[in-house]
Amino acid sequence: MKISISRQNIYLLVLSIFLLIFVLFFSFMVLIPKGQEYREKAAELKKVNRELRWYQNFNDETSEILHELRRDNRHIITAFDTKFNAARFEKQHKKYFDSLSLSKKVKTADLNGDFVEYEVNATSKINSPKSFYNFLDAINKSDWIVGVNFPINFKRDGELIHSSFTMQIYYATKDSNFTKKEDKKESVD
Repeated sequence: MKISISRQNIYLLVLSIFLLIFVLFFSFMVLIPKGQEYREKAAELKKVNRELRWYQNFNDETSEILHELRRDNRHIITAFDTKFNAARFEKQHKKYFDSLSLSKKVKTADLNGDFVEYEVNATSKINSPKSFYNFLDAINKSDWIVGVNFPINFKRDGELIHSSFTMQIYYATKDSNFTKKEDKKESVD
């Protein structure tokens, strides 16, 4: 018995075997190694995405804390940016004393040039230092950040109490807001 296969079928069989060998060769040489590389890159991407989410959450929490601190301490921030005016200070707080004089003191300690120190001499006509304590309460509510240094000297002279003390007025001598600097640069460009 003779098997008769047409020439067309032989061509199709050879072509099919060739394509099968090509597909197997392509699979083992290209697809499988690239699939392994793909799985490694996908695992690495998941790890990077997990880290990104952690950093984004950390950034969101820190940003929220910053906004809360700015909102809660708005008065302090504006006081820190307010330049000290000695005449205005004397005018506001003269009511606590019979005479009040400020004299700018030479800087003895310098914290990066961020504060100015004033010598304060005050005379008050009182029987007790209650007026001075009222003055301290008033400077806590003022537009500046003021630190009163000890010792505070009180001398009694009849019905007058003479007091002298030093205080430090803190204010930003440099622009501390980076966005203001960037806005100025952009407006110049």
